[in-house]
Amino acid sequence: MQKNVLITGATGMIGSLVLQRCLTSPDIAGVTSLARRDAATQHDKLNQIVVDDFLALDREAPYFKAVDIVFYCLGVYSGAVARDKFRQITVDYPRVLADILLQTSPKLSFCLLSGQGADRTEKSRLMFARDKGAIENSLAAMGFKAFHSFRPGYIYPVTPREEPNFSYRLMRTAYPLFKMLGPNYSIKSTELADAMFHVGLNGAGQEVFENKAILDAIA
Repeated sequence: MQKNVLITGATGMIGSLVLQRCLTSPDIAGVTSLARRDAATQHDKLNQIVVDDFLALDREAPYFKAVDIVFYCLGVYSGAVARDKFRQITVDYPRVLADILLQTSPKLSFCLLSGQGADRTEKSRLMFARDKGAIENSLAAMGFKAFHSFRPGYIYPVTPREEPNFSYRLMRTAYPLFKMLGPNYSIKSTELADAMFHVGLNGAGQEVFENKAILDAIA
């Protein structure tokens, strides 16, 4: 039976790859993308919704009904915005969406692009770790059919891009070293997208996927 997908962050590095896998898969009937701007992609399966405010989503919108899989890939880099805005994007945005979907499509599978180091005790000194842990806790407790969190290490962009800051430029250069350190530290963007798509479509027996488990999911 074909599935209906809702995706956020479809214009980003991982979201765009997940979107392409959805659009080319015969197992996916349709895709709704929630984004601040349209993706360049055009496809008969794709319904693009421009969202001005992710805290004020239209609860009556028909595209929230009959959703089978959510790929939540929307995020922001640490340091790119103020602390309050980072919390809003990382925790409040997905929570608002999930609250709506719990009423309209409670039997869906929710796949969250989280990050390595997410701290579910929410006591870390690192903003990133606390906030990622907080949204994982919220989504896991909501009672969807399934919740899966993906915690990649360094994500190597297979398609060259303009890196967001010096640290990422440095990490891209050092990628061969990350690979030598083993499967716990890095992953290709295409591998992460493949794993998220596979788990979302087929399910899995675990909730949290650390870097090695993400790779194992597509082995």
